[in-house]
Amino acid sequence: MPPPPPSSSSDGGYLGIPAMSSRLKLLEEKILRQIGPFDTTTSPSSSSTTTPTASGTATPTIINRPTSRNNSPQIRQLPTSLNSPSTSRASSAPPIRKGVFHLPLSPLQTTPNNTSEYTQAKYQEVLKNSGLLHINGELRRTDLKELSNISILGYGSCGHVYKMEHIPSKTELAVKIMHRTTSDEENKRIIMDLDVIIKSYNFPYIVRCIGYFINSTDVWICMELMASCFDKLLKLIQQPMPELVLGKLTFATVTALNYLKDTHGIIHRDVKPSNILIDEYGAIKLCDFGISGVLIESMAKSRNAGCAAYMSPERIEPLDPSRPDYDIRADIWSLGITLIELATNAYPYSNCRSDFDVMSRIVTEDSPKLPAHLTFSANFRSFVDMCLIKKYKERPKYGELMLQPFFVQSRDQPFDVAGWYRDVTSAANDKQRR
Repeated sequence: MPPPPPSSSSDGGYLGIPAMSSRLKLLEEKILRQIGPFDTTTSPSSSSTTTPTASGTATPTIINRPTSRNNSPQIRQLPTSLNSPSTSRASSAPPIRKGVFHLPLSPLQTTPNNTSEYTQAKYQEVLKNSGLLHINGELRRTDLKELSNISILGYGSCGHVYKMEHIPSKTELAVKIMHRTTSDEENKRIIMDLDVIIKSYNFPYIVRCIGYFINSTDVWICMELMASCFDKLLKLIQQPMPELVLGKLTFATVTALNYLKDTHGIIHRDVKPSNILIDEYGAIKLCDFGISGVLIESMAKSRNAGCAAYMSPERIEPLDPSRPDYDIRADIWSLGITLIELATNAYPYSNCRSDFDVMSRIVTEDSPKLPAHLTFSANFRSFVDMCLIKKYKERPKYGELMLQPFFVQSRDQPFDVAGWYRDVTSAANDKQRR
C-alpha cells in the first residue's frame, strides 16, 4: 500500500528535512515566517491506556508524550464525574421532555475576538446546559458516571475521541474529550467545535451532537456514533473506492460545506478523509470543526490551521503575505486531494519525508490529476480537475460545483452505500482473520 501523507502518520509525522534546492529552502523560510509551526493534529500526539477504576469500569488515561528526551510522560486521569452544579441532579431523574428534540441552546455568536475574556464568557454561556443528553428521543440530565469507556476511536483537532456507552440506556456514543488549558487558542478551538456542532444539529450531512459536559478541566462533546471515517476505511479495505461511492461522498461534503458557509459564515479548513464519516446505514457526514474559521466579507484571515497534506497553494503561499486572505475555495482544493486519494488508494504527493516537502511540492508542482490508465468517467475527472485549479480565483465556488454533471448525477442516482460498506468491510475483516 502506498505510504500515507506525512501529517497522517501514526508517529506524528516524519522526522528530518530532505535536501532541497535553493528555491525550496527560500520557500521553507517563507512558510515558517508566514504560518509558523505546522499543524500535526491529524496525528496522535499522545498515546492512550486504560486504567480500571475502583468500581471495575475501565476509564481512559491519557499519557502525553514528552516534548524532549529528558522529560517523562505526564499522565492525566480523565474525570469520572463533574463538580458543576448543573450535574447535581440525580441520574435517575425522569426525562425532561419527550418527542421532537432540539437542544435548548442559543447559537453562539462566533466573532474574531481573540481575548481570553471572550473565550471564558462563551464557556459560561454554554455551561448551563452541561450534562443534558438526547438519549432515545428523550432529553435527560446525565452524569459522567453514567458513561463507560469502550475504546479509543481517533484523534481530532484538539482532543481524543472515544467510543463510550451510556450505561442506563445501553446506548453507544462517540465522545470527544478536550482538555481545557491556559492557552486561549486551544480553548477557542473547543468553543468553535462545540458551537458549530450545536448549531448544525438538524443538518443531515454534519455529525449530530447529543449533548456535552463541561467542568473546570475538560469538555466532553457527545456525538452520534458513526461506523468509520474514510481514512480508516481506506486503510482497512486497501483498495480504491468506486466512483459511485465517491459521488455520494462529494454530494454530502459539498452540501455540508455550503451549508456552513451560507448559514453560519464558516469555512471548515480541515477537509480530509479522516474528517468525513460513514455509518452502517450509508449516511456520510462531515465532522471536526475545532479549527473552523469565521469568514469576514467571505474571506478567512488566519493561516496556521489545517493539515499540511491537504492545504491549498494559496494558504501556503498567499499572493500578499501581509494580507493572507483566502476563501471557501481552499476547502474545495482539500476535497479534490481527498477524492484522488480515495479513488486511487494513494496520496497524490507521496514519498515526502516532511510537511516542508509536501507543502513545497503543492506550491511548485502542477496540480495532481486522476491517473489516465484508471477507469473514471469524464464527469468525475472534470470535477476533480476543477477542484484542483492552482489559481484559487479561477477555482469554482460551491454554487458552480453543485451545477456540475458529476455532482448532479451523484445527487440523483440511487446507490446502496450501506450495502457497499457492509460488503467491503466484511471482506476485509475476513481477510485479516485468515
